[in-house]
Amino acid sequence: MQRQFLRSTGALLCLIAPAFAQRADTLFDRNCGACHEIGNTAQAPDRKALRKLTPDAVYQSLVTGSMAQRVPSMTDDQKRAIAEYIGGRKLNVEEIADAKHMANRCTSNPPIDEIASAPAWNGWGADLANTRFQPAPAAGLTAAQVPALKLKWSFGFPGATVAHNQPTVVAGRVFAASDTGYLYSLDAATGCVHWSFLAQAGVRSASTVGPIDGHGTTKYAVYFGDLKANVYAVDASTGELLWTVSADDHPLARITGAPSLYGNRLYVPVASFEEPAGIGQNYPCCTFRGSVLALDTSTGRQIWKTYTIPEAQPTHKTSSGMQLYGPAGGGIWNSPTIDPKRHAIYVGTGDAYTEPAPKGSDSILALDMDTGAVLWSVQDLENDAWMVGCPESNQENCPKEVGPDYDFGSSPILKTLANGKSILVAGQKSGDVWGHDPDRRGAVVWKTGTASKPPGPQGQIVWGGTADDRNAYFGLNSGGLVALQFSNGERRWFTPLTPLSNRKTGQDAAVSAIPGVIFSGGWDGFLRALATANGKVLWEYDTARDFKTVNGITAKGGSIGSAGPTIAGGMVFIASGYPGVQAGTGGNVLLAFAAQ
Repeated sequence: MQRQFLRSTGALLCLIAPAFAQRADTLFDRNCGACHEIGNTAQAPDRKALRKLTPDAVYQSLVTGSMAQRVPSMTDDQKRAIAEYIGGRKLNVEEIADAKHMANRCTSNPPIDEIASAPAWNGWGADLANTRFQPAPAAGLTAAQVPALKLKWSFGFPGATVAHNQPTVVAGRVFAASDTGYLYSLDAATGCVHWSFLAQAGVRSASTVGPIDGHGTTKYAVYFGDLKANVYAVDASTGELLWTVSADDHPLARITGAPSLYGNRLYVPVASFEEPAGIGQNYPCCTFRGSVLALDTSTGRQIWKTYTIPEAQPTHKTSSGMQLYGPAGGGIWNSPTIDPKRHAIYVGTGDAYTEPAPKGSDSILALDMDTGAVLWSVQDLENDAWMVGCPESNQENCPKEVGPDYDFGSSPILKTLANGKSILVAGQKSGDVWGHDPDRRGAVVWKTGTASKPPGPQGQIVWGGTADDRNAYFGLNSGGLVALQFSNGERRWFTPLTPLSNRKTGQDAAVSAIPGVIFSGGWDGFLRALATANGKVLWEYDTARDFKTVNGITAKGGSIGSAGPTIAGGMVFIASGYPGVQAGTGGNVLLAFAAQ
């Protein structure tokens, strides 16, 4: 297992802070797995039952409850690690992280009557096509103004040690969350806090705001998922819970990609943390399979659910008699791309955990919006079966032929070319960028490599690119940004970005754009703005430092390795402090910039 606050998003992650992530998994496997894994014969609650508990309840059981006498040699830190892993979020957060404890409460909280009344960055990709591009009217920020950007306010996430949630900006409010499980509604101009909502687990996915019916005077809801695979709708004006449903009952399922909203349906991607947990000696590896759900926005009722790979079946037993299963994997880490013209949604899928790697892993998948039927699926990499710690762990759960772990962590980008044809552009952890034709069942139009040598499991392109009318732009783990032409994948420019001598290299976080400018956060903690024309650096800001926050919380920034910046109404927002796959620097701050 791993401490929730050091958790990455999963398969793509590889390792977060390897020592902590593997220590937590080992702790559970050695001290709890013999009794609490699914399928074990002990009369004890299994992982499915345990995941319903809060971290406080788990910790209490380990310290003074029924489990105290069974784990006498465990330290308090170890008990806390297990409690936070099983509970899905930090301990004792209500005492420190609820908005009611904050000094910067907004003086008024008028209801949200119309979300189109102010510039917005809504959801992960800013639009249905996941271009992560903000047009000039909504951006309210020009390329000429970017060098004048200054920090306007900062907000500290109380009790958090990881900032990995991308802020959503709608109706003059910023919706942001952290590993504590708290979602906050903040005033975009000042950072004052309207309300907070505590989810059952940490919140990694970006939020999507949209209409909701059947809940009295409530007009708009905030939709998001947590790291226990729960999906929520809360009143966008008040933070009141409207409904919550479980997207998947697998004990290691999670939601990292933002739900996508179209019409009265919410399309939810499901991923998993089985990839690192699966090598445990007491773990019946492996049974998870990725999926997409369509939920009714008014009630959370499931309309359809489509899996990326076939259901796992018993395969063989280990030398100790542990039953193993397969196939497994194919998690979906990215936010679905919506294509109303073709009545389709597109996702990129993750690698397999078991061999042989099934069709549907490391693929671009098209689903019918109404039924969830697979319209087409193109596997861009075969035989990629991988788990954290393999083959070094030498566990019998490991694939014999370990793959490179080249998931699709980023959402496919849908664009229309000058000739009227459409193309789906997808960046893969391998560093390959693929152009697929949605009108020819995903046929490959072009493929461009961005890595000078095969990357390791940390990948080369991880959380996603952005696109304007001419090019797609991707941050690279090897350090720098690259621009590729849509029509043929030709490289237009590459800008290397070198960190300070004591900082991590790489631009794994999703990048965002406005006309003429790309914004990119790096493992070194710098947020940079580059010109789309030639990759010239226009502005940069070091977020890896301490901040005086509007809510009076001691806060610091760190690495920016997952979620990207959002731009709306003349302001730029970014969360800083994500250790992630590079064992970077954690933090707990949300930063807001404006031109001055």
